[in-house]
Amino acid sequence: MVISKMVNQLAPDLVIEPVKGKTILLADFPEQQLRELPEVNQLIKVVQEDALFRFNDKQHVGVIKGVSEAYIEVSQVDSLISRGEALLKFESQQFAIVGAGVAWYLGLNPRNPAALMQVYLPSRGNPSSFQFEQSFNQATIQVSGVFTSQQELDASLVIVPYEWAAQLMDYEQEVTSVELFVLEEKQISALKKTLAVILGDSYTIKDKIEQQETIYRIMKSEKWAIFIILSFILVMATFNIIGSLSMLIVDKRKDIQVLKFLGADQRFLSRLFLTEGMLIAVSGGVIGLLAGVLLVFIQQEFGLLKLGGEAGAFVIDAYPVQLKIRDILLVFATVSVIGGSAAVFTVSKALKRIRKFRVSD
Repeated sequence: MVISKMVNQLAPDLVIEPVKGKTILLADFPEQQLRELPEVNQLIKVVQEDALFRFNDKQHVGVIKGVSEAYIEVSQVDSLISRGEALLKFESQQFAIVGAGVAWYLGLNPRNPAALMQVYLPSRGNPSSFQFEQSFNQATIQVSGVFTSQQELDASLVIVPYEWAAQLMDYEQEVTSVELFVLEEKQISALKKTLAVILGDSYTIKDKIEQQETIYRIMKSEKWAIFIILSFILVMATFNIIGSLSMLIVDKRKDIQVLKFLGADQRFLSRLFLTEGMLIAVSGGVIGLLAGVLLVFIQQEFGLLKLGGEAGAFVIDAYPVQLKIRDILLVFATVSVIGGSAAVFTVSKALKRIRKFRVSD
């Protein structure tokens, strides 16, 4: 949740990209029609390209992203600023906001007004017709702030004003993508369907999960991997249930014979000990689950388990956890199924072995 929250602070609710080619011609794009949709809070024009950044004798390859000025207000990038401020334009002056990794690689300090970062971009056109010095467009820009997000963005992303980036990239009335921010999050799904009707098949429309598909897939795989590992541990723990229930049945074999003399059949005996086994499994599972929920709740509210290190070394100070009803139900169901299966197996095997036992006179 922490990672997805940080990524989503920089990600738009929806992003529109061309199916073919790299750019969108604004003359052919229904920009005004999209701005007038009731769900749309802000439409951001974006130009994005790989670039080389230089400062003094240091250089670093990353991604330059030119955005409309309203991006600062709707993307919440200002909440991720660790040094300086979230500023793209002030009067006629243009500024860049860089990731913490980019600032570290280049040794940038936003508090130094004389620190101008150089940006190099490949020139548009036929590369074979260029001389080396003509192969790149170059410009300088002052850094206003440094943001801290997830590692991949920190190490590569530089945010600059749209007009400045478009001029450097030789884009005239072209964008690489269009980002949309909605008024309410619950409107995203409906707006996506509306956009599909308006734009047709020439554009792809991605929500936040689709934009960060790799990250979400990794987090989901990690969660299921941990669940499977803990399930194997639970399977090993059920040997205690098997042993306890087996000893109980053996210890009660004389009582079993008495019940048989009184008319109890095999089905009744199986149901009796199966109920006992389920009580052992479920009661243990419920106690463990309640203890786990209590510990997670305490960590979620008070953050007792710290990440360590110096203050401010991490984005968060305490180990992040979150209680989810779905996860609680899944754990309870897993404990019940594994414990119940162990009880059924133990009862059926144990009762078969003592069928021929007789109470001695």
